[in-house]
Amino acid sequence: MTDPTLSALLDERRPTRADARRNFDALVEAGRDAFAEHGVEASLEDIARRAGVGIGTLYRNFPTRDALVEAVYLDEVAGVASFADELGDLPPFEALAAWLRRFADYASRKRVLLEGLNRDSELLLTCRGVMYQSGEPLLRRAQAAGLVRDDIGIDDAVRLVAGVAGVAFPSPEQRERVVDMALDGLRTR
Repeated sequence: MTDPTLSALLDERRPTRADARRNFDALVEAGRDAFAEHGVEASLEDIARRAGVGIGTLYRNFPTRDALVEAVYLDEVAGVASFADELGDLPPFEALAAWLRRFADYASRKRVLLEGLNRDSELLLTCRGVMYQSGEPLLRRAQAAGLVRDDIGIDDAVRLVAGVAGVAFPSPEQRERVVDMALDGLRTR
């Protein structure tokens, strides 16, 4: 559930003209890829090139590197939060596990983005709140079905998965196995 505050934060950054919006979105996607590969110090010229736009277009949309990092971070959080809305047809534990796996993917990239953000910013606090609000109903539904321990809150589940996802693994397959083991720890015994 993408809350209105997060939607407003994204919308106020996005241009209204269709062509400008496409450029903005292409720059966010290119930024996400470049930051994942090279960290927050990735070349802005490379990001513009990946997006298929000139450096002037990048600076019109994102006057500073920080503005681009924030937009990428907001887009990542919005993607994870809105994913929760797509899981209503899955059985309770599978829905929670799917959302937490998506969160784990985000968390494995988040470290790089956090290097470029002020950790005490209102933006980070808002994003954390949105993230918890989107996962909370999935956790409560799994608990109501008797599939997840009652003594676990969404903060516990998110921190567990974030901690696992934040570790460097030699392969994506090993990370997935370890995330699955963490998810198994949420189950009712």
